[in-house]
Amino acid sequence: MAVQELLRMQGVGKSYFGNRVLANVNFTLGKGEILGLVGENGAGKSTLMNILFGMPVIAETGGFEGKILLDGKEVFFTNPFEALEAGVGMVHQEFSLIPGFSAAENIVLNRESTKYNLIVEAFGDRLRTLDRPKIDARAEKAIDTLNVVLDKKTIVSEMPVGHKQFVEIAREIDKETTRLLVLDEPTAVLTEGEAAILLQSMRRLADMGISIIFISHRLQEILDVCDKIIVLRDGEVVKELTPEKTDIFEIASAMVGRSIDKQFLREERVEILGEPLLKVENLWVDMPGETVRDVSFEVRKGEIFGIGGLAGQGKLGIGNGIMGLFAAGGTVAFDSRPVPLNDPMAVLSMGIAAVSEDRREVGLLLDEPISWNIIFTALQVQNRFLRTLPGGFIRIRDIKAIRECARQYIEALEIKCVSERQRVVELSGGNQQKVCLAKAFALEPRLLFVAEPTRGIDVGAKKVVLDTLREYNRKNGVTIVVISSELEEMRSICDRIAIIDEGRVAGILPASAPSAEFGLLMLGKVEKTKERVNV
Repeated sequence: MAVQELLRMQGVGKSYFGNRVLANVNFTLGKGEILGLVGENGAGKSTLMNILFGMPVIAETGGFEGKILLDGKEVFFTNPFEALEAGVGMVHQEFSLIPGFSAAENIVLNRESTKYNLIVEAFGDRLRTLDRPKIDARAEKAIDTLNVVLDKKTIVSEMPVGHKQFVEIAREIDKETTRLLVLDEPTAVLTEGEAAILLQSMRRLADMGISIIFISHRLQEILDVCDKIIVLRDGEVVKELTPEKTDIFEIASAMVGRSIDKQFLREERVEILGEPLLKVENLWVDMPGETVRDVSFEVRKGEIFGIGGLAGQGKLGIGNGIMGLFAAGGTVAFDSRPVPLNDPMAVLSMGIAAVSEDRREVGLLLDEPISWNIIFTALQVQNRFLRTLPGGFIRIRDIKAIRECARQYIEALEIKCVSERQRVVELSGGNQQKVCLAKAFALEPRLLFVAEPTRGIDVGAKKVVLDTLREYNRKNGVTIVVISSELEEMRSICDRIAIIDEGRVAGILPASAPSAEFGLLMLGKVEKTKERVNV
């Protein structure tokens, strides 16, 4: 039976700052269908959805070309409120939650349930009071639709990243008028188990008649849940596919314009690793949602050490605690010197740097140019990129050195941008992640923590990032600790991997160990595991 058309995008095009990002994009979406939209970072996916949702940045930069038809009628949304009124909802790649509000309060934000009181008679409906029981019931219903365990009363600022994503999606589900839902990288911050729950929820929503545009770099998820797939490359639709007649390799090859074989082949290390450089003993970290209770391990000089585990088990808390971002205790030594916990500047001064898993809130100065983001921490901590004026009393920024440094990392990490002067907020999520890496590299650290290095990065760029980390480790001798939810990616570059379960080290295995052994550790199936070491 033919599916009734809900959305048609016809000849859509867009340029930013003289840079063409979309050209003659055409596709349709039926009612109750799930459309997979894929492409490399910078291919134009988010821009296309911003056009659909009426984001102000589109009008502020000259508008767009082409037409959008909803139920056969041309629409032109000048702001997101108009899109919402028409039944178009969107969960953006970056969160738009109020940190001090609870999950329930964020879910019903601007659509709160209210109740009558006597003051209304005198002063009008503006003084109606919140109907807390009804708000809680609505929040519970939206959360139940997602089939996740999430306390509606938890304050957003105290949630792990994955739970924040579910709150974002629950907010859109609560809107009774929603008939088209755009999900921009919703599973990027989720574990495999959480992502599977979300995919099931998406299918249920589609069965209810809600159409979904699903943007994801996890191509297997696209194949598992979508009815059809649109591939964007350099701002143009290069292929329209159906999951039954394609595979991951065809999709990936269409995205990057070249044949993609197995991406993450393990490269065995031949050199012998050095003595322990980082020693962690009985570390505890009070990070909401990622509590570390009692962690001990050693990282050898020149090693790439992995830390993995399921969401909420404490793996993200380790790096954040050592870097001083959350209250921590225990003993940490770096090159036989004690690391002062709860003092970020002191840790940075020792030659330890970090790339946060939350690039938007922690990693970047969004309204500043790429060049300033890359060198800012090095300038603040190490007094680099400064030059002294004649007389020796005044130091100013060395603009030439700053630009040269930025251009070096833009080329090395293949950051898609107009120039080093472009604001970071104008970059795609994946390119923002690369700027975070460049900022850490610019510090020239001896030890680097990298949390979720490939989160939100496309299949072509993932290899660039992982190869860059490997090369940085091999050529510069930098010891790297990779903290990630992507086990196979860690296995491709790490020497050893520690699995964290319930805030403790469940076991440490060589990266070459079978995946099943890591899986048992993650599930808490192994009570005592002696560390296995490559000889």
